Amino acid sequence: QVQLVESGGGLVQPGGSLRLSCAASGSSFSFNTMGWYRQAPGKQRELVARIFSGGTTNYADSVKGRFTISRDNAENTVYLQMNSLKPEDTAVYYCRGDYGLLTRWGQGTQVTVSS
Repeated sequence: QVQLVESGGGLVQPGGSLRLSCAASGSSFSFNTMGWYRQAPGKQRELVARIFSGGTTNYADSVKGRFTISRDNAENTVYLQMNSLKPEDTAVYYCRGDYGLLTRWGQGTQVTVSS
């Protein structure tokens, strides 16, 4: 069973940084697309950033210039470096992997930006 496991969330002050990691286990393939989504209380889950196997990236307008997504294809791991964090970045962050018709989600990791 393919699983995605996130780590790296926590509490940080406004202006601070965090780095999220998401590692895939139980797979013999690399996901074509890996991405990060987030869901704040009372809001829908939204795309934060995604990266394709060739390295092309997409970002939500709200995080452009502050967040950077990267991946290690050999380790089937995706990272999200988050800088200049704002209170509105507070949410549960989910990792997602897509391989053809197969989609897997991680369990989520809480990011709280507060003074």
